[in-house]
Amino acid sequence: MISQYPHLIDLNDYPVSWWNKLIELGHDIRLHPQRYTHACEGKIMATLFYEPSTRTQMSFQSAMIRLGGNIIGFDNPSSSSVAKGENLKDTTKIVSSYSDILIIRHPQPGAAKAAALTADCSVVNAGDGGHLHPTQTLTDLLTLHEEKGRLDNLNIGLCGDLVNGRTVHSLCKALSAYSGNTFVLVSTPNLRLPSYVKDIITASGSRYTEVTSLDEVINDLDMLYMTRIQRERFASEEEYLAEKDTYVLDKKKMKKARKDMIVMHPMPRVDEIANDVDEDERAVYFKQAKYGMYIRMALIMTLLESDTPTRLLSGTVRHKVNCQNPKCITNIEEYLPKSFTGSGDTLECEYCDERILLEH
Repeated sequence: MISQYPHLIDLNDYPVSWWNKLIELGHDIRLHPQRYTHACEGKIMATLFYEPSTRTQMSFQSAMIRLGGNIIGFDNPSSSSVAKGENLKDTTKIVSSYSDILIIRHPQPGAAKAAALTADCSVVNAGDGGHLHPTQTLTDLLTLHEEKGRLDNLNIGLCGDLVNGRTVHSLCKALSAYSGNTFVLVSTPNLRLPSYVKDIITASGSRYTEVTSLDEVINDLDMLYMTRIQRERFASEEEYLAEKDTYVLDKKKMKKARKDMIVMHPMPRVDEIANDVDEDERAVYFKQAKYGMYIRMALIMTLLESDTPTRLLSGTVRHKVNCQNPKCITNIEEYLPKSFTGSGDTLECEYCDERILLEH
């Protein structure tokens, strides 16, 4: 299915050349913000945030305001008709008719793609459960571009909750598209990076290693990407507490790191980065949050100016096959066409990327 509008659901729907143009535009906006103060005059952006957010929501809002546009939307579904039982299709169909671009964050994987299927404007995925977060990835790419001066030939450490971390999934997929990058995956066995992401890294020709100790590898890294252990992604409090304090970056560990290594974090942090690290010039996570506003300004402008539609579904609709991921949006919004790629006994859900093994 090809939509009438350009969307950003998964960064990998676009070629690397498109990412690079966005990064260059974000760089120029950062240096010359006054050039863009009327770029979106008369345009309306809607933000539908079904989950709490500070940086993503406010950076999108700030981005649109700085471009001269206006904003509508909600940051709490309980204050909208969602609380009355309205489904995702009806909410996005109505709100998209009021706006020129729609930003959605939702706890269910695949929700942004589901919204885009029937929306009457461009849709941007601002995070769909533990699945993807492409605008955070663009933020991360701009940060690396500004702070390291390159996006290739980097030794990239990712530490913490790699199984549920949508920011990690998106970043691995993106950076594996640049030559010479290697990935050091630091996590407990229960929090390892999903197989489908590791397969993408391998298919790109990049290499990865999996370790459980940050101390053993920190001195080899160009960039360390810390993540929090996400309480909201665990089935029980006991499972969360068993993992929560496993990795803490502090001043002592930073002494082992290279002088030019940078520390990034998608935020919010809980206790995985000690406050004393904030004083280290290699800690760029607060700057990273500001870079997010610039890259989202670039994205809003680019989508509003584009007339190239996005292909949303390219697989086969299988009415008798259900996605085996209980969190997938297709198991919540049952009207959605259940579309899968692949053939034979192995399929892949087009909404959440879950692999399905057919039984005979």
